[in-house]
Amino acid sequence: MPVALITHPDCFDHDPGPYHPESPARLRAVLAALELPEFQPLLREAAPEAPESALRGVHSDEYVDAMLALKPEPDERIHLDADTIASAGTLRAALRSAGGAMRGVDAVLEGWARCAFVATRPPGHHAEPARAMGFCLFGNAAIAANHARSHGLRRIAVVDFDVHHGNGTQAMFENDPDLFYASSHQFPCYPGTGRPDERGIAGNVVNAPLDPESGSAEFRAAWQTILIPALDAFAPELLIISAGFDAHKADPLAQIHVETDDFAWLTAALMDVADRHCGGRVVSLLEGGYDLDALAASAAAHVRTLMRI
Repeated sequence: MPVALITHPDCFDHDPGPYHPESPARLRAVLAALELPEFQPLLREAAPEAPESALRGVHSDEYVDAMLALKPEPDERIHLDADTIASAGTLRAALRSAGGAMRGVDAVLEGWARCAFVATRPPGHHAEPARAMGFCLFGNAAIAANHARSHGLRRIAVVDFDVHHGNGTQAMFENDPDLFYASSHQFPCYPGTGRPDERGIAGNVVNAPLDPESGSAEFRAAWQTILIPALDAFAPELLIISAGFDAHKADPLAQIHVETDDFAWLTAALMDVADRHCGGRVVSLLEGGYDLDALAASAAAHVRTLMRI
């Protein structure tokens, strides 16, 4: 079966302004890298808009109402928090990001793709149940997990290798023992969460913080000795990846020194877990990554591994 690439041009229209790191250029860089001949076998699909009901499944009604009411003028930008900014195209892009995550779940659970990579923006793992933060409006990974339950699945895992802790995903998962969240991330760093003692209601949250200036050895050790064993013990029916590439040594927003090859290594290790427990079904969602060259190379390495080439 092919690997699905799910994206949409609307995701370019989220414009938080000049010099903002979460720019449309990020998605252009990823998609340009995936135009190389080796990626032609990808099954390219349009991300639909997520329905309101999917948003309300993980966010408060008051928050969803406020987000759906966002209507900036064409030349206006609205600050949702200090660094999360909405433009005229933001809501449509955010709905495509959430809907793309759902479409990725459909792809692997309906059996028309083996894995899916959802290349959309804005990202989602910082969005909390009742507030936007950290460039994120909707909790895309949590929405995807909730959608998987409509397919009859019960035990769903999200693993997150973004350099910043996914506080929003953790908040949406920590009180449900059938949802599992595992993260490696720099600590201390934004958003200040992700300590090892944050364990969830049933040990279903596992955090492996990395000291600033950590590199490949520390990154791989965290996954080999802490996160992957915990994921194996959980034995998910579906694996969702929050694929942020900002732990790369070239990224300007943190101080972790991961190499491009480390993302390919981790992707392969996670696919092995998926092969053992959930029929190889993996849905990967683009999160961070702010050096364009490093982002493009890392995303390409990730997708190449998903394709098993």
